[in-house]
Amino acid sequence: MPRRFNFKLDKVLDYREQLEEQAKAALARAQAARDAQAEKLDELEARLASHLAAETESRESANDMWLWRQYKDALSQDISVARVDLNSLELKLQRSRTEAVERSKDKKLLEKLKQTQAKRHHDQENAREEKENDEMSTIRFEPHDHSGPAQPRFP
Repeated sequence: MPRRFNFKLDKVLDYREQLEEQAKAALARAQAARDAQAEKLDELEARLASHLAAETESRESANDMWLWRQYKDALSQDISVARVDLNSLELKLQRSRTEAVERSKDKKLLEKLKQTQAKRHHDQENAREEKENDEMSTIRFEPHDHSGPAQPRFP
């Protein structure tokens, strides 16, 4: 009866699978945060564009012009901050992506090792079984005398 294959690094493989899943989750969170920030930046830029389009309405009085300019400056500042935040999130996304790829490579390396060892074990078990069968055939095959052909002996 063939022995069952036992991979000694199964716990390490499980741990690397867990690390890969965590890296994938971190990548998904980083992607979502980056997408949300990009959407926020687009919204701010759209608000600034619509505000600039309404510039003629601000010329009614000095107070209106001052308010219009203050709002435009605040939007411009918010856009600058949003761009910095977006760049930061894009860097974080890239790091998360790199980490996920590395974790995946680590796991695949161990999986490949496990497959190689399982194949070697299977081949060794087949060779052992074949050797046992050959030995059994040799034991069962016994010549009666030296003058005639050998006859198989059955128990």
